[in-house]
Amino acid sequence: MGGLFSPQYIDAPWSWAKFQDMLAHLWIPLIVIGLDGTATIMRQMRANLLDVLSQDYIRTARAKGLAERVVLWKHAVRNAINPLISLAGLQLPTLISSTIIASIVLSLPTIGPFLYDSLLNKDQYVVMALLMLSAVLLMVGNLLADVLLAWVDPRIRYE
Repeated sequence: MGGLFSPQYIDAPWSWAKFQDMLAHLWIPLIVIGLDGTATIMRQMRANLLDVLSQDYIRTARAKGLAERVVLWKHAVRNAINPLISLAGLQLPTLISSTIIASIVLSLPTIGPFLYDSLLNKDQYVVMALLMLSAVLLMVGNLLADVLLAWVDPRIRYE
């Protein structure tokens, strides 16, 4: 169950069979780590969309005779997605923190167990470097979210 390879491929050189074995073992960690913040994002998008759907311009678009699909995707989702993009930008550093438990449970050779062992051994330089990496990922996530917001929302323009 744990690890990325079957026992016969752990020390073997890379080959097509080892790559296929890794892909066969990789789907469980991808689901566990990938679905970490999905419920939060879904609830946030639902709440934003319910707020936007009660606005006057949505009612006006429906009164003009636009198809419900057009009203939903062209008007409602474009305005409801702005807070979601900001929230997604903050999710980038949680990739490190969410992998700690999943990596320990699934015996994955990632940064999670490395950080945990460094905390237990009081290796402050490794811990500080990993926390600095998390801070850099937070800044990169915020930068990407700002650029994506400027691209999605025509009301936001940087000069």
